[in-house]
Amino acid sequence: MQRFDLTGKVAIVTGGNGGIGFGMAQGLADAGASLLIVGRNAEKNAAAKARLAAAGGRVESFIADLAQEQPVRDTIADAVRRFGRLDILVNNAGINIRKAPQDYTLAEWQRVIDINLTGLFVACHAAYPVLRQAGGGKIINIGSMMSLFGTPFVAPYAASKGGVVQLTKALATAWAKDNIQVNAVLPGWIDTELTQRARAEVPKLNERVLDRTPAGRWGTGQDMAGIAVFLASAASDFITGTAIPVDGGFAAQG
Repeated sequence: MQRFDLTGKVAIVTGGNGGIGFGMAQGLADAGASLLIVGRNAEKNAAAKARLAAAGGRVESFIADLAQEQPVRDTIADAVRRFGRLDILVNNAGINIRKAPQDYTLAEWQRVIDINLTGLFVACHAAYPVLRQAGGGKIINIGSMMSLFGTPFVAPYAASKGGVVQLTKALATAWAKDNIQVNAVLPGWIDTELTQRARAEVPKLNERVLDRTPAGRWGTGQDMAGIAVFLASAASDFITGTAIPVDGGFAAQG
C-alpha cells in the first residue's frame, strides 16, 4: 500500500550489517528506501551492502565507532552528502557485557552506556536539524526486553536500554511540533551473534527463552522488518513516544 511506500526516502541504520539491524535494513530496502549502513567492521559492512543492493535499492556503508561523538555526527553528515537528504534514523547499534553487577569495572559500564545510550542521543541530536529542515522524519530507537525486566547478568545493558525508552519519550514530546516521530522497538530474544554468545555463556538460557516465549521460538532478523517499515512510513504519522515489543509474546507472558 502507498502509505508503507518508502520510495525516495533515505535511512541510516546503525549496526545495520547484521542481526536485528540487517533485518530492519532489509525491510526498509524492500519498501524502496535508500540506505546508509553503519558499523565498525568493514567486511561485514561490505557483505551487508552487497546483499541489500541485490534488492535493487541504493545502499552505501560507513565505518564508525559509535562510542565517540564525532564519528556519530560524521555518520549523519555522510548520509546527507551522499544522498542529499535524510528521512529515517534507526539507532540499532549496541553492545553487551555479561557479568554479575559487582564484577563490572567502571570502564566496562561506561563502554556499554557510551554506545547504547550516549551514542544514540548524539545521533538523534545530529539528525534533528536535518530532519526539521526537511519538514519531518522518523527516528526508531532499539531498546530491549531489558528495558522492562530485570536480569542479573546485564546491569549496564539494562540501564542503557531503560534509558533508551525514556529518552525516546522525551524526544518525541519535544520534536512532535517539527513533525518528527520518535519511537522505540523492544526486541525479544532474537537469534543474533550477541544472543548466540549469550546462549554459550548463560546456562539453560535457550530452554528458559523457549519456555517463556508463547510463540515457542527465537525471533529472527526478518521478524524485525515489518515494524521498521511501519514506524518509518506514513502509516505511523500519528504514533510517537511509544515502545513496541516485538517478542513473540514474551512481555505478555505472566
